[in-house]
Amino acid sequence: MNFGATPLEEAEGAILAHTIRLKGRVIKKGTALDAEAIVALRAEGHGSVIAARLARGEIPEDEAADRLAEALRGALLARSRAATGRVNLMAEAAGLLVLDAARIDRINQMDESLTVATLPNHTPVSAKEMVATIKVIPFASPGAVLQLAETIAKGSRPPIAVHPFRPLKVGLVLTELPGIKESVMEGTIEATRARVEALHGSLLPVRRTPHEEHAAAAALRALLKEGAEMLLLIGASAVVDRRDTGPAAIIRAGGAIAHFGMPVDPGNLLCLGSVGAVPSIVLPGCARSPKLNGFDWVLQRLFAGIAVTPRDIMAMGVGGLLKEIETRPLPRGEAPKVPPPPNAPRRARKIAALVLAAGRSRRMAPLNKLLVRDTKGTPMVARVVDRVLESQAHPIIVVTGHEHEAVQAALAGRRVAFIHAEDFAEGLSASLKAGLAAIPPDADGVLVCLGDMPLISAAMLDKLLAAFDPEEGRAIVMPTYRGKQGNPMLWSREFIPAMLAITGDVGARHLAGQHADRMVEVEMPDDAVLRDFDTVAELATAPGVFPARG
Repeated sequence: MNFGATPLEEAEGAILAHTIRLKGRVIKKGTALDAEAIVALRAEGHGSVIAARLARGEIPEDEAADRLAEALRGALLARSRAATGRVNLMAEAAGLLVLDAARIDRINQMDESLTVATLPNHTPVSAKEMVATIKVIPFASPGAVLQLAETIAKGSRPPIAVHPFRPLKVGLVLTELPGIKESVMEGTIEATRARVEALHGSLLPVRRTPHEEHAAAAALRALLKEGAEMLLLIGASAVVDRRDTGPAAIIRAGGAIAHFGMPVDPGNLLCLGSVGAVPSIVLPGCARSPKLNGFDWVLQRLFAGIAVTPRDIMAMGVGGLLKEIETRPLPRGEAPKVPPPPNAPRRARKIAALVLAAGRSRRMAPLNKLLVRDTKGTPMVARVVDRVLESQAHPIIVVTGHEHEAVQAALAGRRVAFIHAEDFAEGLSASLKAGLAAIPPDADGVLVCLGDMPLISAAMLDKLLAAFDPEEGRAIVMPTYRGKQGNPMLWSREFIPAMLAITGDVGARHLAGQHADRMVEVEMPDDAVLRDFDTVAELATAPGVFPARG
């Protein structure tokens, strides 16, 4: 292609590079100049123009874009007419966009004149939505380059296609354990129904069974008799092994497990199997939420008639970190109008910490156990607060009551806030409620620490924080040692209203039993999470930490 300043006497047939405005006329860029245009330009004093003249074998931009679009276009794709070297491809029906990324990359890497831009592979699209654009960058493409690009595009299957969603009948089994709230079960059903119907499917009457292998298997077989073309099972507790209750139920129903786990978060604990030709999935706990997770990616492919293999799941890791991506779970029309800056840091969860230090220390009277000093001279409550300050939790709120002035003095100079529980004598719940009332409104959760557990380490606290993930079903985090449950516990703020309703000399531990489906236990390396100190004799069991006589 010859490009540059061209005298008017040589410009007929050349392609104008930049729009020129004349009196009563506009000659747009890309126009092939004819004799009439040359006369008009000369009449207004132009002696030359910036233009391009095609060389032998070069294909004009619109023709090149038209030919490449036809070679790329697969099933259920409409196209625009070629204009300014561009053709757009649009979906003709709702479905999943399926690309051959390797071939599209080859075309984009051949020559700077040809470009193909698409939505990401396996994006769900609606009818009339644009999925790709083909653009010829200069005014022409070399004919040999275009011919090779067409050959690459015309492989065994088109590089760009839409696989329509099929109206599948889906069976759902929910297993139950005592204490699971009805609202949790109903929310799970509605979230699943919304997913299925969004993909043009329908949900068969839901089966609810005890969290037992035999019962769940019987429910799966019953749904198959009702015509289920896909089986979903979500357990009362998260599946932790391919031999756990949910996967075992699929096998007992006559099926097999193909893969457990996926490199997508949230969605790690998905289990993929089948009963005969019917896909069967044990859902991760995050599927109770309508937010995007790994289950959505598998479900979309199955509804589009695309087989999902273990290798497919293993390949989902790049781009599989879905946390804190606020716009992705939303339909396009509901996404924020102003997206966050591309390099904006993701918001980490904010976990506040309560240190309960209001107790009367009756079993160690006349001493206040919280003020007993360790071998380094540090009061017990200060030792606890120092470990919390070393953790990722913030802010730290200390609840005082009995001898509150002395407790505050023991913590002087530390970055903590103090809340005095006026009714501390009424028991532990009074201290807890006083602290909860001071939790910042932007805190995602609260770590409730006891002021008389001085052996806890910051590493233990951070281990609890790392396990916290309400979307994944880990809204309550409880430490354990050799199977025994301990403290401190971490609670999602969704439980604060229920905690504020507690009365008497009790904490919130009983709520964990009522919400077993939302709790995770974290095993600790030693028994510090089990050890509080109420008596002098108990202090003597921590040699090297407290003086022998307490």
